Amino acid sequence: MSDNAEPEVLIGKRDGLGLITLNRPRAINALNHPMALAILDALRAWETDDEVRTVVLTGAGERGLCAGGDIVAIHTDAKNAVAHHDSPWTAADSPSGRFWRDEYILNALIGGYAKPYVAIMDGIVMGGGVGLSGHASHRIVTERSKIGMPETGIGFIPDVGGTYLLAHAPGEIGTHVALTTARMTAGDAIAAGFADAFVPSEHLPALLEALGTLSADDAIAKFAQPAPVSEFIAQRDWIDYCYGADTVEEIVHRLQTDGRAEAAQAAADVLSKSPVALKVTLRSLREARKADSLEAVLNREYRVSAASLNTHDLVEGIRAQVIDKDRNPKWQPATLADVTDADVDAYFGALGDRELGLATPKDQQ
Repeated sequence: MSDNAEPEVLIGKRDGLGLITLNRPRAINALNHPMALAILDALRAWETDDEVRTVVLTGAGERGLCAGGDIVAIHTDAKNAVAHHDSPWTAADSPSGRFWRDEYILNALIGGYAKPYVAIMDGIVMGGGVGLSGHASHRIVTERSKIGMPETGIGFIPDVGGTYLLAHAPGEIGTHVALTTARMTAGDAIAAGFADAFVPSEHLPALLEALGTLSADDAIAKFAQPAPVSEFIAQRDWIDYCYGADTVEEIVHRLQTDGRAEAAQAAADVLSKSPVALKVTLRSLREARKADSLEAVLNREYRVSAASLNTHDLVEGIRAQVIDKDRNPKWQPATLADVTDADVDAYFGALGDRELGLATPKDQQ
């Protein structure tokens, strides 16, 4: 339950709207397994409910829509997996593995939802929050929006369909965001394809009211304003060149020799992240760019997530960033040069009967 003893996700119907409110404001509405299941059940029921014309996702409090998944619980499972030398197959059956399975199924449902799904991406929207909003049909950002995929900073790899969104951003903006864990502003998010419209936060109450009487398109058009300038678009020249390299080592080299302060800072940001997570992330992005659907990417992400759960770097990254907060992770392997092809390949191994198994367009032909 949430801190005020209310449900952790509020679900209701009003004025033709299916309303979903993430309700853990003190945790910036971090998503857990029961919340994901409740949302999944509601969306499935509303697909054939004539009383629901449009779905609206919001977050309680002023800080953000959703700061991501329940990292502390993942840390516990990862420590247990490492201690027992679990395989990815075993990790897929852990509490975190089961959570991810249902979460990714939810992400796919949102991505193909039959009715308008309006996500209000106000404030902080990270990781699992992107999974709930970034695949929506209508994605609203405000001047307070801070959107990102921070996974490589904790020894993890972008998931919840994040590699699909990142891979399809213009040029190499998505690669920059993934490897540095850079935060996107409203203008950046729209430019990168993570959001659709900019509505100042002061107009959100009026927008929500209008959604009860107008179509999603018309209601949003009534309050949308021109998108703010994107710094990423302004820096496309060096971003596209530097991150267009085939290896993380070459990306870092190009950033370090570019000569611009922004590129030098990006190099430092990349080098502070888990070396193996960086290499797995780059491969994930390149493969997601060739994928035929969100479902295909989620299937691959599930393999990678399950493999991550029994790795030193996920345990150490969460310890350094969230548990002890010393911000001084000791990665293993410690450098990019120490990461072998076999280390990377291990993240993509098949899971047999524990595969996520979402149907893709190819499966349906």
